[in-house]
Amino acid sequence: MANIKSAKKRILVIETKTLRNKMIKSKIKTLVKKVEAAIEANDKAAAEAALQVATSEISKAASKGIYHKNNASRKISRLTLAVNKLA
Repeated sequence: MANIKSAKKRILVIETKTLRNKMIKSKIKTLVKKVEAAIEANDKAAAEAALQVATSEISKAASKGIYHKNNASRKISRLTLAVNKLA
C-alpha cells in the first residue's frame, strides 16, 4: 500500500477512471448487441436507429481515450457494413 499522499490520491483517481471506463465499455457492448439483434431480426429501420446511437457512443469513447481511434473506427465500420448488407 502507498505511504505517500500523492500516491494514495493517484490510487483513488485511477479507481474512479477505471470505473468510468468500465461503465462506458459496458454501455457500448449493450448498444452493439442491440444493433446485432436488429440485424438478426432482419429489421433494417431498427438496425439503422440502433447503429446511429452506437456509432455516437463509440466515437465519444474514442475521443475520451477509452478506445483507440482505430479500434473505434473498426467497430463502427463492421457494424455499418452489417447493417448495409440488409436489403
